[in-house]
Amino acid sequence: MKKLLTILAAIMVATLALVGCGGNQEAAKQDAKVLKVGATPVPHAEVLEQIKDDLKKDGIELQIVEFSDYVQPNLATNDKELDANYFQHQPYLDDFVKEHPEVKLVSAGGIHIEPMGVYSKKVKDLKELADGATVAIPNDPTNGGRSLLLLAKAGLITLKDGVGITATVQDIAANPKNLKFQELEAAQVPRTLDDVDAAVINSNFAMQVQLNPTKDTLFQEGAESPYVNIVAVRAGDENRPEIQALIKALKSEKVKKFIEEQYKGAVVATF
Repeated sequence: MKKLLTILAAIMVATLALVGCGGNQEAAKQDAKVLKVGATPVPHAEVLEQIKDDLKKDGIELQIVEFSDYVQPNLATNDKELDANYFQHQPYLDDFVKEHPEVKLVSAGGIHIEPMGVYSKKVKDLKELADGATVAIPNDPTNGGRSLLLLAKAGLITLKDGVGITATVQDIAANPKNLKFQELEAAQVPRTLDDVDAAVINSNFAMQVQLNPTKDTLFQEGAESPYVNIVAVRAGDENRPEIQALIKALKSEKVKKFIEEQYKGAVVATF
């Protein structure tokens, strides 16, 4: 009888230990802080994937929510559906906030630059563009202005003095080739290449359609580009420990090496 009681007692202890272990694991899981970050697939989501394990060591579960447009990530971050987003540069965010005064987002840190370039399947040199050729450009204010500045730098058009990044097609002062401009959502511009004579495309969207920004561009922004891609958060959240951990992980040597090896100059780390 005593032997039986001893065996039963041992089983109970083992069972309680297992329950306790499971409870501790569940508690640890519950203690993990979830950080939801919105991102466009390439390169932003790919870069974020590299730091999941690093944040996990800090007790942070990184959840990446992919978007294919430039509007919803900011709205979702402002509405607290996301903790942060990583897809845009500061000029775009500045313009977005002006257009949506209810949005209170700020930069938590700059990570990389994606040089914008001019692509074509019809010509191999911009000098070959025919009179009246059609050029697709992004339709959002900052990327639209950025693309026109690039075309001006390439010598295809001349802009009115002082318009800068806010340039629109109405600000074109001279258009020697009588180019026609097709304005589309930035993510859709690469898909027009079969139908237009040339297109000005953000590097992240170019890579999504297997274009190589370092080999396939006819003209590209230089290293002096001011359009650094940032992590945007709600004003005041830039000091949250989770956000600071995110920025620290993104600015690591590990991420810099990944960017260099994965994108070979099409994306350039700024830290």
